[in-house]
Amino acid sequence: QVQLVESGGGLVQAGGSLRLSCAASGRTFSSYCMGWFRQAPGKEREFVAAISRSGGSTYYADSVKGRFTISRDNAKNTVYLQMNSLKPEDAAIYYCAAALTCAYTWEPKISSTYDYWGQGTEVTVSS
Repeated sequence: QVQLVESGGGLVQAGGSLRLSCAASGRTFSSYCMGWFRQAPGKEREFVAAISRSGGSTYYADSVKGRFTISRDNAKNTVYLQMNSLKPEDAAIYYCAAALTCAYTWEPKISSTYDYWGQGTEVTVSS
């Protein structure tokens, strides 16, 4: 069982920055591929960013490319999402997710290929 706990959400003005963190339980965090997704009210959950086990490969939604950066610290069992130049349309609940078998079945942008999810952290962006 893997537990994921997000933190770092909050209220920020448009143009501002936030850094989300996702702490994972388990001794094999370095073997998980990790992703961030978000869901705004009335909308479906959508992919934001993902990162490979080593951190050597990263993936981004077009809507956040150049503004958001995903990273991980395997020594701390934590994945981060640095969000800069935030826009009102970035407001959502942000979820981190872990894929345990990312070698063959993981598709970074497909939510169904992730095995565990956190409870989410809310990001509000005022205009």
